Amino acid sequence: MIPSIPQSRFLTVSYTAYIALFFIFLALPLVVVAVFAFNDSQFPSLPWEGFTWNWFFGTERPMIGVFHERPILRAIGTSAIVAIFVSILSVGVGLSNAFLFNRYRFRGQGILYVFMLLPLVIPGIVLGISILVFSSRAAEGLWDLAQWDVTALRPGLTLVILGQFSFIATIATLVIAARLQKFDKTLEEAALNLGASRLTAVRTVTLPYLAPAMIGAFVVAFLMSFENFNTTLMLVGSDAPLTIAMFDRLKEGSTPLLNAVSLLLMLVSSGLALIMIFAQKRG
Repeated sequence: MIPSIPQSRFLTVSYTAYIALFFIFLALPLVVVAVFAFNDSQFPSLPWEGFTWNWFFGTERPMIGVFHERPILRAIGTSAIVAIFVSILSVGVGLSNAFLFNRYRFRGQGILYVFMLLPLVIPGIVLGISILVFSSRAAEGLWDLAQWDVTALRPGLTLVILGQFSFIATIATLVIAARLQKFDKTLEEAALNLGASRLTAVRTVTLPYLAPAMIGAFVVAFLMSFENFNTTLMLVGSDAPLTIAMFDRLKEGSTPLLNAVSLLLMLVSSGLALIMIFAQKRG
């Protein structure tokens, strides 16, 4: 109805200008970061010194490229490993949570649902500090009682995975539950009437229907894990993920190498987003 209401030319032009400025505001910082990844200078700033690929493929310092900078490549690998584990755990638990809150009714369900959503409203740095304090106290208690040194309770990748999983699983649950609510339960009942067990009905009917949401939840969890900083900063050990490695580099001074890394992350994120959209359209 709103587009059918007569509007003045001034209002139409103003609205179009607002939309254009809004998208420029969103895209301009990303464009600036991408452009300076190709600047033939040791500093990501004006003046423009010329076009170069050295910040991607350079082999000699000071202009060594991303694909030859071993600490950065190691950090990317660490972030990918953490993100894969977090995504698998989040999708698995999110699928279980979606069935729990959608298919069953039990006492205290509302309170349990609020507890599930609670990590989303807690600041990441507070969540990281809480997990670190709890795990450290648990590690010290085990050492005092039985002389057990549980390295998994010390700052490191295990705590990073658990810390990220603690709030990303909630997002995966919401993504999968939103699609499960639209599922027609009579399809499962038809499979049961044809002789299938309940597990077989879920595996052959429900899970294929949920597959696009599960893929979308996996992609969202992967991206959120890969770019997480606040929680990771509190729990990281000697093996630093990419966000921590970039933060440490930034404290020493920014170079176009960080711009090149950021550009690659933008491209990978865009590719994963397209995969998610394609999977949801197919679903």
